[in-house]
Amino acid sequence: MTAMNRLRNFLTPLAFGVAFLAFWEGAVKFFELKPYFLAPPTKILSQFVENISRIWDAASVSGMNALVGLIAGTIFGVSVSFLLSRYRALGELITPLAVALNAIPIFVLVAVLNNMYSITSEVPRRIMVSLVVYFIVLVNVAKGLTQVKSTHVELMRSYAASDFAILKKVRIPNAVPYLFTALKISAPAAVITSFVSEYFGGSQNGLGSRITSNIANSKNAAAWAYVLGACLLGLVFYAVSVVLENVASRGSGATNTSNK
Repeated sequence: MTAMNRLRNFLTPLAFGVAFLAFWEGAVKFFELKPYFLAPPTKILSQFVENISRIWDAASVSGMNALVGLIAGTIFGVSVSFLLSRYRALGELITPLAVALNAIPIFVLVAVLNNMYSITSEVPRRIMVSLVVYFIVLVNVAKGLTQVKSTHVELMRSYAASDFAILKKVRIPNAVPYLFTALKISAPAAVITSFVSEYFGGSQNGLGSRITSNIANSKNAAAWAYVLGACLLGLVFYAVSVVLENVASRGSGATNTSNK
């Protein structure tokens, strides 16, 4: 990609974002919308700057819950996907259960988990994030492990390769792109699940609880400032997943070149 293309890819969304915010600001002033209905971006930014330390503290709590859940859910999802790729009968049993579990509304599971732990525990939210991430990783990685080209498997078997050798040389390399696709989906989903889980009990110290408390007190601009913090947190998680994918792809490319 040339420098001009990179600059264009950066400036296009930036210009769209600036135009959208300008339209938002103009619409609020033109229609004389009340602050309790819709706050203008300038007011939201002002509240964000004024409450930056509180937003940081809340984002640290929600971010840590999202990070722990993301790591745990990824490890669990990858582990189960290996079992499903090895034992097809087990996959037919576990996959419907995973789909059914993922279909249960968040507030139901969080309510059950909150009753299992103390009111100040962050474990219920981390478990909820893990469950959401687990399903996304499981589906994608299992697909990458099983949907390999038959010619590759047949070639390996023609060399009398063991199942472990096929897994190492064919299935795992094929599943790596699926894993990073799952991570790019799971990273922002982990943040969303983390602060949404705060709406249904537990310690009131994260982004979700701060958003609801400010809305309840008719402080919409402050609530939107916390929403902005949540958006930035989700973008950080997504950006890290993209960076990890680029590092892994460059590393595998360097390895392939050295092997040649």
